[in-house]
Amino acid sequence: MGGIKVSRDIAASVERVWQVVEPVERHIDWMADAESITFIGDQQRGVGTKFLCLTKVGPIRLTDTMRITQWAPQRAMGVEHVGIVTGSGVFTLESLGANSTRFVWEETLRFPWWLGGPLGALIGGKIVLAAIWRGNLRRLATLCEPTH
Repeated sequence: MGGIKVSRDIAASVERVWQVVEPVERHIDWMADAESITFIGDQQRGVGTKFLCLTKVGPIRLTDTMRITQWAPQRAMGVEHVGIVTGSGVFTLESLGANSTRFVWEETLRFPWWLGGPLGALIGGKIVLAAIWRGNLRRLATLCEPTH
């Protein structure tokens, strides 16, 4: 399947955006499709961190097994999906100025046959997940941006 890519410019410093994104367990605060995150082992930060993410998209619920593959503070966080859904993804942060950050979320996912295989990936990924992730980035921006 081709990749899914969404982005948003956030009115906050790259340091502030990373402060919100860095605690993996708090991704449930801004990801509507992530219901819970449970770490596998003691590691909770950096490359090699493994976790289970209970994911819900419409009527579909599954536990997504993930491993952090890239960890560059204030620049990037990459994951590998190694469970029912396989593939990889990365968040990248680009400073656009003292109080502006471009946040880009890219994923390439492969779905099992019983979730529609390539067709499910196309419909579920390109259409449904991209829409959900755009909403996730709106929630992330709300957590990062100062309130006046």
